[in-house]
Amino acid sequence: MKNPLVLTLDFGTQSVRAGLFDKEGNIVGLEKKIYEPAYVSPKKGYGEQEADFYWDCCVDVLKRLTKNYPDKLKDIAGATVTTFRDSAVALDKDGKPLRPVILWLDQRLAEAKEKVPKLYMLLFTLVGMRDTVILNRRRTMAHWIKENQPEIWAKTDKYVSISTYLNYKLTGVMADTIAGYVGHYPSDHRKRKWFGEKSLKGCMFGIPKRMLCELKQPGDVIGTITDEIADMVGLPHGINLYGTGPDKGCETIGVGALDQSIGAVSYGTACTIEVSNKKYHEPEPFLPAYAAAVPDWYNMEVQIYRGYWMLKWFSREFGRELIDEAKIQEMAVEEILNKGLEDIPAGCDGLMLQPYWGPGLARPLAKGAVIGFSDTITRNHFYRAIIEGIAFALREGLESIERSQKHKVKEIRISGGGSKAEVICQITADIFNLPVKKVQTEESTSLGAAIATFVALKEFDSTEEAIKSMVHVVKTYEPNPEDAKTYNHLFKKVYLNMYPKMKYLYKRIKEFSWVK
Repeated sequence: MKNPLVLTLDFGTQSVRAGLFDKEGNIVGLEKKIYEPAYVSPKKGYGEQEADFYWDCCVDVLKRLTKNYPDKLKDIAGATVTTFRDSAVALDKDGKPLRPVILWLDQRLAEAKEKVPKLYMLLFTLVGMRDTVILNRRRTMAHWIKENQPEIWAKTDKYVSISTYLNYKLTGVMADTIAGYVGHYPSDHRKRKWFGEKSLKGCMFGIPKRMLCELKQPGDVIGTITDEIADMVGLPHGINLYGTGPDKGCETIGVGALDQSIGAVSYGTACTIEVSNKKYHEPEPFLPAYAAAVPDWYNMEVQIYRGYWMLKWFSREFGRELIDEAKIQEMAVEEILNKGLEDIPAGCDGLMLQPYWGPGLARPLAKGAVIGFSDTITRNHFYRAIIEGIAFALREGLESIERSQKHKVKEIRISGGGSKAEVICQITADIFNLPVKKVQTEESTSLGAAIATFVALKEFDSTEEAIKSMVHVVKTYEPNPEDAKTYNHLFKKVYLNMYPKMKYLYKRIKEFSWVK
C-alpha cells in the first residue's frame, strides 16, 4: 500500500475509541463511545460489566468509523486491540461469558482458602513478602469465583483477559500477547510465557494452565478479522489483527518513551510511572517488569491504584455546589477546581497527602493519609494536595526504578486526562525537577498501539524509527527552580517518612477492622 493505515480499537475504563492512523502519527479517522454506565456495582466496592457490553460498543464505533471514513478503508493494512488491564472473563466451552467481567478497579477480596505449599510460604516470609503474597492471592478474582460461585468455576473452560475475549470475537482465535497479561495471572514476563502451575509464583493464582489462552509475542498475528464480522461493521475482508499490549504499555510507546532516560507518567483513573528498558529490571523488589507492547523491551512500572479517580471522588464529595456552574460552563467540576490550583502555593502550606486509597503490593497495609491541617487550609489546598501527593508517589516510584536500572531519567513524557491541565503539567515538572513534555495527541494509547502495529507490519525497520516518524513533542514544561526546591524538601523530609512512620498505625487499623 502506498499510504497504509492502522486501525486501532482502544478500550479504556470510561470509553472506547476506533481510530485510523497514518505513518506520520496523524489521526485520519476517529470515533468514540462513552460507556453508559461505565460499570455497575452490585455491592459497595464492586465494579463489573458484561463482556458483551464492550463488544457491542466495539461494533457501534466500527460501524460509525466505516460509515464516516469510507474512502480510508481500502488503506487499512492491519488492526490491533488495546484494553485496560487485569479484568478477566470466565468463558464456557463455547466461548460464551459465564458471568460479568470483574474489573480492575473492583475492591472485593477473596479469602484465598486454596492451600499454597508450606515451604513456599516460608520462603515468602523469609524475604519479607508474606503480606504481599497474601494480598496478591486475595485480589485474584479466580479465587473469589471459586469460593463464591463454584458452579460458575466448574463450567469455566477459559479464564482470559478482556482483550483476549475481544480478539476472539473479532477473529475466532483465543489468543493474546504476554504483554496483555498484566495483573493477577500466572504471567512470567521475564521469560514471556506462563508460569507452571506448581511453580513458586504460578501457584499463587490457582488458574489451571488448560484455562489460559494461547500466548503470542507482541507483533505476532493473532488472526484475521472474520468475513462475518467485517461484513457486519463494513470493513474490507482479510485484515489481520496484530498483538500489541495493554493501555499503559501502548501509552508509554505513544508518548515516545522507549528509552531508559525517559519516564512516562500517565494521569488516568490509575496513575503510573513507566520506564522502558531492553534488560529485565524489577521496578521495586519482587514487583515484576512487564513485557512491552513491542518485541524485546520491558516496561518497569509503579502504579498508584485509583490515582486520578481521587479527583472525581473529591469533586463528588466536596464540590457539589459547583455542579450547576460546571453545567453552565459545559465543563467537568474538576476543570473548575483546576482553576483554583494556582491560588495555592507549592507545598499547599504544609498540607501533605499520601495517595494510598487502595493497598499496593509493595505496601499491603497502606491507607490514605493527610497531615498538616491548620485553620488556613481550604478546599483548594486539599485538592492540590491530592495532585501533589500522587506526583510525590510517582517520583518515589521513579527513584526506585532508577536504582534498579542504575540509570537516571532525564525527562518526563506526560499523558492521560490529568495532563490536559497546564497547571498539573507544571506541578509535575516541579515535583520531579525534570522537563515534562507533551506530544501531539491526547490519544496516546491509540497512537502507541498504531506504532506497534506499523512495526509488526514491517513498515518501519525498528520501533525507534517508528517513534521518530509518528511521535512529535509539541510543548515542554521546565521546572520552576524555587518550587522545585520546596517540593524536594517536602519529598525528602516529609513524604518519604510518612509511610514508615505510620505503618504501625495501619497495622492497628487492620486489626480494628478484624475486631469489627
